Amino acid sequence: MPKICDITGKKVQFGHNVSKANNKTKRKFSVNLQSVTFKSQVLNKNLKFTISTSAMRTVLKYGGIDDYLSKTRNKKLSSKVKRIQKTIQKLSLKAS
Repeated sequence: MPKICDITGKKVQFGHNVSKANNKTKRKFSVNLQSVTFKSQVLNKNLKFTISTSAMRTVLKYGGIDDYLSKTRNKKLSSKVKRIQKTIQKLSLKAS
Protein backbone atom coordinates (compact mmCIF):
# COMPACT_ATOMS: atom_id res chain seq x y z
CA MET A 1 0.00 0.00 0.00
CA PRO A 2 1.51 3.32 -1.01
CA LYS A 3 1.98 5.99 1.64
CA ILE A 4 -0.30 8.59 0.06
CA CYS A 5 -3.00 10.71 1.71
CA ASP A 6 -6.44 9.89 0.22
CA ILE A 7 -7.68 13.47 0.46
CA THR A 8 -4.76 15.76 -0.33
CA GLY A 9 -2.47 13.39 -2.23
CA LYS A 10 0.51 14.11 0.02
CA LYS A 11 3.24 11.49 -0.31
CA VAL A 12 6.79 10.70 0.81
CA GLN A 13 9.34 13.43 0.07
CA PHE A 14 13.09 13.01 -0.26
CA GLY A 15 15.94 15.13 0.99
CA HIS A 16 19.26 15.07 2.82
CA ASN A 17 20.50 14.69 6.37
CA VAL A 18 23.14 17.38 6.72
CA SER A 19 25.84 16.90 9.34
CA LYS A 20 27.84 19.60 11.08
CA ALA A 21 30.66 18.91 8.60
CA ASN A 22 28.10 19.50 5.78
CA ASN A 23 28.10 15.85 4.69
CA LYS A 24 24.83 14.98 2.96
CA THR A 25 23.16 11.58 3.14
CA LYS A 26 19.82 10.76 1.54
CA ARG A 27 16.70 10.37 3.66
CA LYS A 28 12.91 10.19 3.42
CA PHE A 29 10.35 12.53 4.93
CA SER A 30 7.37 10.25 5.62
CA VAL A 31 3.79 11.48 5.81
CA ASN A 32 2.00 11.01 9.14
CA LEU A 33 -0.93 8.88 7.92
CA GLN A 34 -3.89 7.82 10.06
CA SER A 35 -6.88 5.58 9.28
CA VAL A 36 -10.00 7.63 9.92
CA THR A 37 -13.74 7.09 9.50
CA PHE A 38 -15.88 10.16 8.82
CA LYS A 39 -19.67 10.19 9.08
CA SER A 40 -21.28 11.79 6.03
CA GLN A 41 -24.60 13.45 6.82
CA VAL A 42 -25.57 13.78 3.15
CA LEU A 43 -24.74 10.20 2.12
CA ASN A 44 -25.90 8.69 5.45
CA LYS A 45 -22.91 6.37 5.64
CA ASN A 46 -19.40 6.14 7.04
CA LEU A 47 -16.46 6.99 4.78
CA LYS A 48 -13.13 5.37 5.58
CA PHE A 49 -9.92 7.15 4.55
CA THR A 50 -6.19 6.98 5.15
CA ILE A 51 -5.29 10.64 5.54
CA SER A 52 -2.51 12.82 6.86
CA THR A 53 -2.93 14.53 10.20
CA SER A 54 -2.84 17.95 8.54
CA ALA A 55 -5.75 16.92 6.29
CA MET A 56 -7.61 15.65 9.36
CA ARG A 57 -7.24 19.04 11.07
CA THR A 58 -8.45 20.80 7.93
CA VAL A 59 -11.56 18.59 7.64
CA LEU A 60 -12.39 19.21 11.31
CA LYS A 61 -11.86 22.96 10.84
CA TYR A 62 -14.46 23.00 8.04
CA GLY A 63 -16.95 21.15 10.27
CA GLY A 64 -16.98 17.69 8.72
CA ILE A 65 -16.29 15.81 5.52
CA ASP A 66 -19.42 17.09 3.74
CA ASP A 67 -18.60 20.77 4.31
CA TYR A 68 -14.94 20.24 3.42
CA LEU A 69 -15.75 18.57 0.11
CA SER A 70 -18.38 21.14 -0.82
CA LYS A 71 -15.98 24.07 -0.27
CA THR A 72 -12.77 22.56 -1.73
CA ARG A 73 -11.77 22.82 -5.40
CA ASN A 74 -11.34 19.65 -7.47
CA LYS A 75 -7.72 20.47 -8.23
CA LYS A 76 -6.68 19.86 -4.62
CA LEU A 77 -8.40 16.45 -4.21
CA SER A 78 -7.37 12.93 -5.17
CA SER A 79 -9.40 10.91 -7.70
CA LYS A 80 -11.07 8.71 -5.06
CA VAL A 81 -12.36 11.74 -3.17
CA LYS A 82 -13.46 13.54 -6.36
CA ARG A 83 -16.04 10.79 -6.98
CA ILE A 84 -17.41 11.16 -3.45
CA GLN A 85 -17.49 14.94 -3.87
CA LYS A 86 -19.62 14.65 -7.03
CA THR A 87 -22.19 12.42 -5.33
CA ILE A 88 -22.39 14.76 -2.33
CA GLN A 89 -22.91 17.76 -4.63
CA LYS A 90 -25.66 15.96 -6.60
CA LEU A 91 -27.52 14.91 -3.43
CA SER A 92 -27.22 18.36 -1.85
CA LEU A 93 -28.66 19.99 -5.01
CA LYS A 94 -31.63 17.61 -4.96
CA ALA A 95 -32.29 18.42 -1.31
CA SER A 96 -32.32 22.17 -1.99
